[in-house]
Amino acid sequence: MAHKQHPLGSGFSAASTADDVIAGIDLTGTYAIVTGGHAGIGLEVTRALAGAGASVTVGSRAPDRAAAALAEAGLGGVEAGRLDLLDPASVGAFADHWLEARRPLHILVNCAGVAPPMRLERDARGYEVQFATNHLGHFQLTLALHPALRAASGSRVVNVVSGAQRFGEIRWDDPNFQQGTYQQGIAYAQSKLANVLFAVELDRRWAEDGVRGYAVHPGVIVGTALNNAAGREALLAQGLIDAAGQPVIDPERGKKTPQQGAATVVFAATSPRLAEIGGVYLKDNDISPLDDEVRPVSADEVPSDVASHAVDPRSPHRLWELSEELLAS
Repeated sequence: MAHKQHPLGSGFSAASTADDVIAGIDLTGTYAIVTGGHAGIGLEVTRALAGAGASVTVGSRAPDRAAAALAEAGLGGVEAGRLDLLDPASVGAFADHWLEARRPLHILVNCAGVAPPMRLERDARGYEVQFATNHLGHFQLTLALHPALRAASGSRVVNVVSGAQRFGEIRWDDPNFQQGTYQQGIAYAQSKLANVLFAVELDRRWAEDGVRGYAVHPGVIVGTALNNAAGREALLAQGLIDAAGQPVIDPERGKKTPQQGAATVVFAATSPRLAEIGGVYLKDNDISPLDDEVRPVSADEVPSDVASHAVDPRSPHRLWELSEELLAS
């Protein structure tokens, strides 16, 4: 299978920060949206883009709380808008507000996510919440914003994903776990694989409009709400915290600070090296090589290179059609 997963030799490393990769890049006059851009790595992405001159809008279920967090971070000039990815009406209203302002959209970072619930949870449509939030909500938002992305005459959509794509499978006939036993890790991996497939298909469909798609693994960032939800024992077993409960920072093994985690997202959103490349999965500030070797997550290694099934050209098209059907239901 032909693929585009060939590292560039970007000159950056796993330890590089968002400030490192955006140094010298001027985003004055550009517009960006970062979902969940007021917390965790999303906040660091917002900080980097705004610091380079972009006009950034953050999408949040609680815009007042987001605005307070942004102000506390010294980003009071960043706009916060209401966006609940589980509520199609909220997603539509957010996109309509943007389009009504007749602003182009140069950068869309689909960063928000939900921590895996302990038991099966569904939204008002009956859809499993991880698939609905992490994938379907962002899918709906991105499609609705397509006119603004196209109007930018050169834009990028960055989906923040996870190394869990390596063991993810799309449950084509039952994505919402209507049948069988629910497992939170399986549901999470499905949603993250969907993020990758969506980026690949978006790039195939929209590249001629000047809209490019990227899937980015930021690394494992201890201290975010999503990773904290794993619990102390799981974090210890993976070597993400030490016996005293302190984060273990080891970027070469994928264990990063929020600033390091945000770097590859910012690289995908802004790097001139990607001007003619899209539909790829990135990690550690470069395009990831393909890696299909089966290796478990351990204290010494968190495998996160992209697996070939995540960029197989047959699945992205099928997922796009399935997602449209689910949104229409």
